[in-house]
Amino acid sequence: MCGRYTLATPVGRLAEEFGFDSSSTEFRTSYNVAPTRQVPVVLAEGGKRRLEMLRWGLVPSWADDPGIGARMINARSETAPEKPSFRRAFRDRRCLIPADGFYEWKRENGGKQPYYFRMQGGRPFAFAGLWESWTKDGEIRSCAILTTAANEVVAGIHDRMPVILPSRHYEAWLDPEAERDELNDLLVPYPGDDLETYPVSRFVNSPGNDDPRCIEPAA
Repeated sequence: MCGRYTLATPVGRLAEEFGFDSSSTEFRTSYNVAPTRQVPVVLAEGGKRRLEMLRWGLVPSWADDPGIGARMINARSETAPEKPSFRRAFRDRRCLIPADGFYEWKRENGGKQPYYFRMQGGRPFAFAGLWESWTKDGEIRSCAILTTAANEVVAGIHDRMPVILPSRHYEAWLDPEAERDELNDLLVPYPGDDLETYPVSRFVNSPGNDDPRCIEPAA
């Protein structure tokens, strides 16, 4: 799964990576993005990309209570195309969720040790995401991160990881005409050897802690 991540990259750099217009886009960078917060998401419409702020935790359009989103921050890539909560979004509402790192926890020495994962050099990347619009009492636009089996880097810490899309696959993932088989081929463990990890302080455990100390190597 993916329950926390970082996005400390300036919006101008993200615009270069993801091809959207940054002139009217602002957001607060974060070293500890937590569920239910508003997060930057790249959407495509009419052949153009834009950055919008969506709530992390997908609320299906048919839900009676939007609070269900707090339990739906992730969607398993193996079942999302068929699961009622995610199948419409998988078919029609795919997005890119920018990040520059994510956390996973491993049970060690009687507690849970957080580990930080990032690309070498700290470059930004994209999670494969789904988004939805809930309109029963005002509109809530929300999103979820797709997950897959862990690759070799993550497997020693957790058996699942977020789907990380190489930049060459951004266009295919956002393409409204993409076939299901083509999309399924993208939902695999990240193959690159440029993903690295190290243990960090349990300072990150509290969602209220949000500064560079979150990603400092554990002493």
